[in-house]
Amino acid sequence: MAEVTLDVRHLPKEEAYALIETQLDGVLEGIHDEIAVMATISCLLHHGFGHLWTGFYRVVEPGALLRVGPYQGSLGCLAIAFGRGVCGTAAAERRTVVVPDVEAFPGHIACDGRARSEIVVPVTGADGSLLAVLDLDSDELGTFDETDRIALERMVTRFFSAVRPPAEARTA
Repeated sequence: MAEVTLDVRHLPKEEAYALIETQLDGVLEGIHDEIAVMATISCLLHHGFGHLWTGFYRVVEPGALLRVGPYQGSLGCLAIAFGRGVCGTAAAERRTVVVPDVEAFPGHIACDGRARSEIVVPVTGADGSLLAVLDLDSDELGTFDETDRIALERMVTRFFSAVRPPAEARTA
């Protein structure tokens, strides 16, 4: 298992994401718990890229409500309604939303006033149900682009294809 988080800020994005995914392969081998996967992805992306905020909002009421999950960074919003802000929009529309300037996004929720750009990626389980959204915030304008979208979508598809929900959410 990897013992350090990689700092990939000096690398081209494609190479940086490839290294993070390789590290995730080693760390998450045999792990199928969604909370452990969320926590690990949050940690490695956050420290690897040096983002302002990196984490997950979990679906707690399908089609209605997201609640903060594992994350790295300053205090996050505790709950976000579907359709509200960037996270709620990505959840409601089940599509990745890339926002180069959060001030230009109608209804943006300012959990941290330092945020300038954002990307939010829907996370689905093996059965196609929406589990969460992955949210990354930067304190710089225009941080996220098509390269991030492709890499993050690939990452969540890959690492959430085999997860099992926490025991309290499982049916007997």
